[in-house]
Amino acid sequence: MNVQTRPAPAAGEPFLAAARDILGERLSTAAAVREQHSHGEDATTPVLPDAVAFPASTEEVSQLLALCHRFDVPVTPFGAGTSLEGHVTPVRGGLSLDLSRMDRVLEVSQEDMDCLIEPGVTRHALNDHLRADGLFFPVDPGSHCTIGGMCATRASGTNAVRYGTIRENVLGLEVVLADGRVIHTGGRVRKSASGYDLTRLIIGSEGTLGVITKIRLRLHGIPEATSAAVCQFETLRGAVESVIAVMQAGIPVARIELLDEVQMGACIRYSKLEGFEPRPTLFLEFHGSPAGVQEQAEAVEEIATVGGGMGFTWAADAETRNRLWKARHDAYWAATSLRPGSRGVTTDVCVPISRLAEALLGAKEDIQASGLTAPIVGHVGDGNFHCAILTDPNDPAEIERVWALDRKIVARGLALGGTCSGEHGVGLGKREFLEQEHGAEALAVMRSIKTALDPKGLMNPGKMFRN
Repeated sequence: MNVQTRPAPAAGEPFLAAARDILGERLSTAAAVREQHSHGEDATTPVLPDAVAFPASTEEVSQLLALCHRFDVPVTPFGAGTSLEGHVTPVRGGLSLDLSRMDRVLEVSQEDMDCLIEPGVTRHALNDHLRADGLFFPVDPGSHCTIGGMCATRASGTNAVRYGTIRENVLGLEVVLADGRVIHTGGRVRKSASGYDLTRLIIGSEGTLGVITKIRLRLHGIPEATSAAVCQFETLRGAVESVIAVMQAGIPVARIELLDEVQMGACIRYSKLEGFEPRPTLFLEFHGSPAGVQEQAEAVEEIATVGGGMGFTWAADAETRNRLWKARHDAYWAATSLRPGSRGVTTDVCVPISRLAEALLGAKEDIQASGLTAPIVGHVGDGNFHCAILTDPNDPAEIERVWALDRKIVARGLALGGTCSGEHGVGLGKREFLEQEHGAEALAVMRSIKTALDPKGLMNPGKMFRN
């Protein structure tokens, strides 16, 4: 992998010496550690940070940010490195702030159905911790990401159609600002009419306004019954129109995921899914009482049959459900396996549910016209879908064709009243679309907020805005 280096380090020896006084051996300038923190899972050019810090407490984060503010050193927060829009690439070098060691579950209240965690806790680890209390955290982006990173990028995922995104499931935050000050936002109550909503300001700010060090989450009870279903279709249109009909009927599905025939074929091979054909496919899940789950599934089956669904396969046992959803979560790796050595440039378009067919089928036509391979998968119950456009990372001409296709798909989504990113965030990849989506005046307000909280422009520079 080609890694970009900066001609002059942003973090000089006086800064590094002071940072070592705070962290000791948990400040690393080793080449391998710096390379690991030079990129996420996206296709943007990696950039080496000058050093990587592994703080273990809010106090250490505060001391480090105050030090960076004093020495004018850029800071790029880092969780698990799974971001898809260049969020963790330290484009100006400086310090990569790895929060993965801040991974404690600090409090769980079964009575109030909430918990307090550090940002390095992963969704999998949290749900393992909560299971004995009959609770779970539903936001499921499908990767082994940290919940701090999920908050920073306003993550979503397969369960959002029923339980909402990370935004709806965070009650409050502890945040370290650019100069080292620590603030607390929100609280434990489910609603408040007190002051500006700073929690929602930080959610989705991608580390450009501060560093999240504690998170108060809303939890949910584990459903009494859970059932998964798979339905395959003759046509992609039939699958998409069935989704629209299900959502407009108000059926409370917990998950409804669409895979086109290319993605389904990749998943069959990669995850060894037996008994399925490479056809447009819906993966569904239903939560509730046994009677309620059966009622929901039967209602969806009826709609799918009208839309050309070819059979409705049930999976009530946990082992089969987990196998199906693991195949869905491994969709990106299945896609890239279609072309060994490739990387995927991932689109992330979200449109009103009534315009989903136009957006998704239009994207399919664009892909076919381009001659590129780009499997489609999506959280279609939210009007959200992704294309993993496969490319040779060493072929500049092909990469340009890939980005041209990405822009075309996003432009159609915006024209249909959608957004350039339903859940991946802006980072480096979606900056060019912000003014088109929000307007120049709204973008100017965003910049003014950034300047007020980070006057030196040190917090994850280059993200959200080009300057």
